[in-house]
Amino acid sequence: MSFVYNALLFLHFIGMAMLVGGFLAQMRAVPRQVTQWMRDGAFTQLLTGLALGGMSGSGIGTDQNFSPAAVGTKLVIAFVVAVACVVGMRQPAEKQQTWWALAGGLAILNVLLAVFWLSATATPVG
Repeated sequence: MSFVYNALLFLHFIGMAMLVGGFLAQMRAVPRQVTQWMRDGAFTQLLTGLALGGMSGSGIGTDQNFSPAAVGTKLVIAFVVAVACVVGMRQPAEKQQTWWALAGGLAILNVLLAVFWLSATATPVG
């Protein structure tokens, strides 16, 4: 099962790269827009995050302690990011900047939570 966990974790990182990369690529664009890369990355993050949280909560595929508060917070933020991407893409190009900033800012916040909150609750392996 650790192979499945690691494969999901790999896909989770790919989703993060798509989302944050799409956000950063729009930094110099005028007007800034939510891209299909951001939307697809957000949904990849959300789906793989749900699967990873379920596996970690049941103790499958990981030797780390599970923090329901941290995982739950990250899932709520990921859901808001996905909604912001979908709503933003439905707006005219000149009205997408707010949704772009919300999705990108929360995605970066989610990365910070993963690094500093989840890693603080993890038990070292070995």
